[in-house]
Amino acid sequence: MPNSINSAPAAAVSVATKARPTRLLTHQQGEAARKLLAYVASLPLDGPDAQLLAMVVVIRAARSGVGNLTGTDLRSLRLTDADRAVAALTALGWKPASDLLLADPQTPVAIVVPAFSGEAGPTPLPFGKVMRSRVSGWSMRTMAAKPLRKTDAATRLAALFLAANGSADDFTGLPAELPGPCVAALPELLRKGFLAELESDRYRLHEAVSHLCGKRPEACAAADGDPGTESRAARAKKPVTPEMWEAWKDQRSPALRRHAEAVEHCSLCAPALARVAEAFVREPLAVPVQRKVLLAYEEWEATQPDRGPRAAEFAAAFRAEHGHGPSAKQLCLGLGWKKRGRGMWHLIVQRLVADGWLTNTAPVPWTLRPGKAASVPGPAGSPRPHDR
Repeated sequence: MPNSINSAPAAAVSVATKARPTRLLTHQQGEAARKLLAYVASLPLDGPDAQLLAMVVVIRAARSGVGNLTGTDLRSLRLTDADRAVAALTALGWKPASDLLLADPQTPVAIVVPAFSGEAGPTPLPFGKVMRSRVSGWSMRTMAAKPLRKTDAATRLAALFLAANGSADDFTGLPAELPGPCVAALPELLRKGFLAELESDRYRLHEAVSHLCGKRPEACAAADGDPGTESRAARAKKPVTPEMWEAWKDQRSPALRRHAEAVEHCSLCAPALARVAEAFVREPLAVPVQRKVLLAYEEWEATQPDRGPRAAEFAAAFRAEHGHGPSAKQLCLGLGWKKRGRGMWHLIVQRLVADGWLTNTAPVPWTLRPGKAASVPGPAGSPRPHDR
């Protein structure tokens, strides 16, 4: 598959930094979701219709050995050939109490899954009550995600595998157990906006579905009590070494690496390597807006009626000269907006982005460029690195 990358300009932001939606899965629950999907992939089933149906039945039968399914549930899966999918599960020895296809749509039909009944030995997925409920809810929410509307079973099954195994913060290798038909559906997930970036053997989830991620950042895993992980505060105290910086670049897309090296080797900025590495590698911290800063901004705004066009012109000229965008500090100092402080600089840029005069590829640093409201276009061929 040829390299393919998709991203969109960062959305306008308000004074308060917009937080990500709460993740649906803890670290341990993400592990459970991956085990569920790996188990389904190991079953002798032919085609994504049967595999998607099996996933729903298995998570419902994981504790008791019996999964209840209604005709309405079956229709909601939008299978291409529901008859064949049900027949494939029956061929495995899974025993519906009645004809699922002909039964009353609202009446649950019990499906016995022998491997989880306890008669054949330990259950393959020893989930507790809460674990089973959380993973089941996650699977339903994932399949109902906006980018997956009107998609086929292979695309939704692929989304489940990639969400369980991936992250919106970094690239992840494609799961080894990803079914073949799902591989063919990956470009559709990119086009629909479920993925932010896709290369031949790795991907990154879109920020819009970050709450569905099954892989947790180390800091979140530590908060969940995962042994062997460091807290965010502990990691932040450790300097980014040149070796860490090179390793970080090796794991990024070609576009993002080119952008990082353009900043690193900019002869006009001449930044310290440690500063560049920290800005790219470390997760950016939110800059709180204090009331006094907000009041000072409102006074300053009244004295700067041409701030938008000036900022857009400056960003375009800066990019043409440097090969990358300015930082908030560089923009404000370059326009003579001095002695305002970091909080004010960031608030100024946030408002300029919200008003459409500037745009960026947050949280990637040094990516400011003219926005849609600007009459000054960015330099031809200017790089647009992608979010991490």
